[in-house]
Amino acid sequence: MEFQSILSAATGGHGAVNPWAAVAYLVAGVLFILALRGLSSPATAQSGNRFGMAGMTIAVVTTLLTHAPATAGGLLDTIGLVEILVAIGIGAVIGIVMARRIAMTAMPQLVAAFHSLVGLAAVAVAAAAYLNPVAFGIADAAGQIHVVSRVEMGLGIAIGAITFSGSVIAFLKLNGNMSGSPIMLPGRHVINLGTLAAIVALTAYFTQDQSPWVFWTITGLSFAIGFLLIIPIGGADMPVVVSMLNSYSGWAAAAMGFTLGNTAMIITGALVGSSGAILSYIMCRAMNRSFISVIAGGFGADAGPSDGGSKEQRPWKPGSAEDAAFLMSQADTVIIVPGYGMAVAQAQHALREMADQLKKEGVTVKYAIHPVAGRMPGHMNVLLAEANVPYDEVFELEDINGEFAQADVAFVIGANDVTNPAAKTDKSSPIYGMPILDVANAKTVLFVKRSMGGVGYAGVDNDVFYMDQTMMLLGDAKKMADDIVKALSGSGH
Repeated sequence: MEFQSILSAATGGHGAVNPWAAVAYLVAGVLFILALRGLSSPATAQSGNRFGMAGMTIAVVTTLLTHAPATAGGLLDTIGLVEILVAIGIGAVIGIVMARRIAMTAMPQLVAAFHSLVGLAAVAVAAAAYLNPVAFGIADAAGQIHVVSRVEMGLGIAIGAITFSGSVIAFLKLNGNMSGSPIMLPGRHVINLGTLAAIVALTAYFTQDQSPWVFWTITGLSFAIGFLLIIPIGGADMPVVVSMLNSYSGWAAAAMGFTLGNTAMIITGALVGSSGAILSYIMCRAMNRSFISVIAGGFGADAGPSDGGSKEQRPWKPGSAEDAAFLMSQADTVIIVPGYGMAVAQAQHALREMADQLKKEGVTVKYAIHPVAGRMPGHMNVLLAEANVPYDEVFELEDINGEFAQADVAFVIGANDVTNPAAKTDKSSPIYGMPILDVANAKTVLFVKRSMGGVGYAGVDNDVFYMDQTMMLLGDAKKMADDIVKALSGSGH
């Protein structure tokens, strides 16, 4: 049985429809939808993961049975199937080892790395289809690629290449191999617009001329624009970048699904692409920024270092773990605000122990999560879930912001930009307009920070540090939380 016939039979393309394959892909698609629904909440995330795993298993097995190399009699080619299974096994071992060893603090860069692999896979599939279109069933008798397939191929290779190079830059920024600050190239807007226009024009021309120079020029320009788009974006915009690249990887997979004639890839890619786009919109709204403004340049692009330097000379109130333990043990309500500093110090378990101690003394403890706290969407939720923090104690910004005025203590651990009042008061600030957690309204603010010399990713100082009701707890976040737990345990409260 020819490869084209196999594709057609499995997906309803040019030959007879295999109803069992169609039903299997439909079931897989439903499970993927249920997975997304489950992943929308920490409380249902585990069941969502199970749905996703089940859907992917069905999709992979169905694809193997319908797309695997076959002998002339239509039976599976054992040698080809073994090669496929070996490749799957190698990938599974790598994935399991990485999942077991990766620290939660490194999860954002791991996600970026995975996105790059999805993009590179789309480029590889598009290149294989271009070099051997007959095997993919997308060419006529003369070897000319169908016009529709050229469009799909052009989109797939462009989106895949952008996803790959953009994700590599995001990984380097998140991993500290490249500066997290925006890197502004002269004339970047003209260069970017010109490159994007060239890609669109060449993709349109590719429908009329499938010459190698057209295909490979689109590929090269797409790799370049992915690099150019991400390097000007600062670290504070990384949650948007991660969700945006997630969306790109989905659309690349969907485009390649059309090229391969694989319904499961089309469904899965469309789900990932659309959900990533929606998440990007949510992230942008959480920062009161448009998607275009994020792409055009990152937070902190125009912020000068001298501004933060002048504020560091203002008086501030130092405190100790014992002071913090006493103040919180006497409180009725404590709202904890975690940030990336907590993730870096891996302080989530010590923080939960601190909260448990306070709850034993009758203190009401809640957690306030900003949508863009951390380096990827849901970063803080993942860390708190890892520490077994009860889901009903974790609240999003819009659900808890009004409670700070009634809170006795706001305990901020490693969060700067998302609590900075400059977002409301300073029109010249790069974070102006971003909704923040109103920790300044609490009766007492305990702010855990490594030192007074540093600023957040946005590059601006925080007026909360210098308020009369603020006590600065300087040092490693995990050690500070551990010391507070010891003070609470030994104080007799």
